Amino acid sequence: MTELSELKSNLLAFAGVTEEYPWGPSPMVIKVGGKMFAIVGLEANPLKISLKADPEDAIIQRNMYDAVQPGYHLNKEHWNTVTLDGSIPTDLIKQMLEESYNLVIKKLSNKSREDIGINK
Repeated sequence: MTELSELKSNLLAFAGVTEEYPWGPSPMVIKVGGKMFAIVGLEANPLKISLKADPEDAIIQRNMYDAVQPGYHLNKEHWNTVTLDGSIPTDLIKQMLEESYNLVIKKLSNKSREDIGINK
């Protein structure tokens, strides 16, 4: 997954997400329940995306792929920045997107989850 259109399509497919630009035209911030789960550096070439990750998974992913680094300007324990240069299989990128989304969903209040139609 190296194209913005494909990445955006995958991100916006999750229930209750919003696309925001709180700091100008870049980065694109994807939120659920008002909480960030993905930050896309639109000016980077290749694209870069920062995603929440379980701390243990974050370390494993960094050790497996050079394209996965500690979160840029984020909590390095809980965020990875991934360079979408084609070196990571698309299925793994999709899994990382879903993990980030699910980590944020777990922290939302029951009311917030109900408001967006999620009962996890």
